[in-house]
Amino acid sequence: MLVIVAPGQGAQTPGFLTPWLEDTNFARRFEWLSTVAGLDLVHYGTDADADAIRATEVAQPLLVATGLIAALELFPHPSDAFERIGAVAGHSVGEIGAAAGARVITAEQAMVLVRERGLAMARAAARTPTGMTAVLGGDRDEVLESLATHGLTPANDNGPGQVVAAGTLEQLAALKDAPPAKARLVPLSVAGAFHTHHMAPAVEHLGALARSVSTHDPRTRVISNRDGQVVHDGREVLRRMVGQIAHPVRWDLCLETMEDLGVTGILEMPPAGTLTGIAKRALKGVETFALKTPDQLDDARAFVDKHGESAGLEITPTWRVVVSPTKGTFHLDEAAAASAVLSAGTPIGDVASSRDRITITAAHGGQVVEWLVEDGDPVSPGQPLLRLHPEGVA
Repeated sequence: MLVIVAPGQGAQTPGFLTPWLEDTNFARRFEWLSTVAGLDLVHYGTDADADAIRATEVAQPLLVATGLIAALELFPHPSDAFERIGAVAGHSVGEIGAAAGARVITAEQAMVLVRERGLAMARAAARTPTGMTAVLGGDRDEVLESLATHGLTPANDNGPGQVVAAGTLEQLAALKDAPPAKARLVPLSVAGAFHTHHMAPAVEHLGALARSVSTHDPRTRVISNRDGQVVHDGREVLRRMVGQIAHPVRWDLCLETMEDLGVTGILEMPPAGTLTGIAKRALKGVETFALKTPDQLDDARAFVDKHGESAGLEITPTWRVVVSPTKGTFHLDEAAAASAVLSAGTPIGDVASSRDRITITAAHGGQVVEWLVEDGDPVSPGQPLLRLHPEGVA
């Protein structure tokens, strides 16, 4: 199984876009998304220095636009991609690119959202002097306990030995003076404490805009940063992307879900390297491919052919599917089992795992076409549970 991942802020480096813009089609499409974003992203991806592209309001649109156009280079016939992509996931702002790639939102909607996201986060960061520090190594429980003692948030949990602490500069200074045992601290060059309560004003702004954004259900599995769950309702994908601005990135749980899915290959979109590096340490035996330059495209397509398989989430105008968000045991709701028509939001059952028990609802409602699982069946993340005819509910 193939998973496509999109990196988050910090993956960009000066001039990384230069070789990509030598392709006329790439350049033309990139200029279009730059126009939508209202930024000269060509300049920022080629000539701008590290300080210029570090700015939140620049870095985020630059990353999303690059990933979206590179995906079109990798998959010249986009509709064919969903027969080979088992899941998509994005780290932090990479979730916007992943959502657009899964057809939840359009590329133009993605660029407007990421433009406003970057601007709103920059404004929120300017309110209070805050920052982020990577905590590398150490015992996980001791690291988290230390962060809690100093009032810091584990804003990025990227897997074993990689936690990013976020909070005020005073809190980070206190952590520096009393670090967790056997841990190394690396201050990050970011504008503020992203993925914490300090970003609440940005959530409010983007949430107001998101209410006017139309969505579609994903064409493949979308793994959410919030908890590693597979989300298959377009509105819920958008809601989570907005809330995630002020919520920790649980990339460790995303990796767990990939492992539960049986991933064999992970391909990272440009500017690549960070997420494949994490995957190599966390998912032993899983092949990775960091797509950095266009001269790798043929090898990347071969990688896709080797690992690709359909997620089995085909959607037609005549029916929708309800899927499992996680690995576990499915327990069927008796009332839902006895119903021929389900209202939107009706619980159909729950999935119990070793970690928790999650209620599953029919987000859209409709006429029951076919149950695809039985009570007590083991299920995997994103596995279809139920088909519904969308016209069955008034």
